[in-house]
Amino acid sequence: MNAKNASESLSITTKIVLPNDTNTLGNLFGGELLAWMDVIASVSAHRHCRREVVTASVNNVSFQQPIAHASIVTLEAKVSRAFSTSMEVFVDVFVEDHVKGIRTKCNEAIYTFVAVDQNGGPIEVPELIPETNEEKVRFEGALRRKQLSLILAGKMKPSEATELKKLFVEE
Repeated sequence: MNAKNASESLSITTKIVLPNDTNTLGNLFGGELLAWMDVIASVSAHRHCRREVVTASVNNVSFQQPIAHASIVTLEAKVSRAFSTSMEVFVDVFVEDHVKGIRTKCNEAIYTFVAVDQNGGPIEVPELIPETNEEKVRFEGALRRKQLSLILAGKMKPSEATELKKLFVEE
């Protein structure tokens, strides 16, 4: 299986916040944004492995600022690291200024997807090659994030988290 560049998984969608997408304050429902992010992240994961994918976890969501009714919202997703059967996907969310057209990052999330075969069982995915500085930083941090998620889920002992240990223990 050939490794793939992170750029090959780039997926972008643009939405407009309609009245039925908003809460009583006139801002985009957080759950609606989560659904939009899940969809674009799944497209990105699929582009990386060209297999069916399922959401395994939402590892981090940062609602840094509200998104108002009628806002133009662009979501960009890209695989940041591939493991044996799973992929970490970063989603960056931007709001576009109606007059100037300038985009401002307002939210982000990290999703994990697993590639599955026709029976729903995990299947191997290609390795990922980071190219840009941002891709390299996200790639390097992915193993720490994965180990932390596994510890919190009770699937890994803290003593086994080699990458996390490096942050706290001098060798």
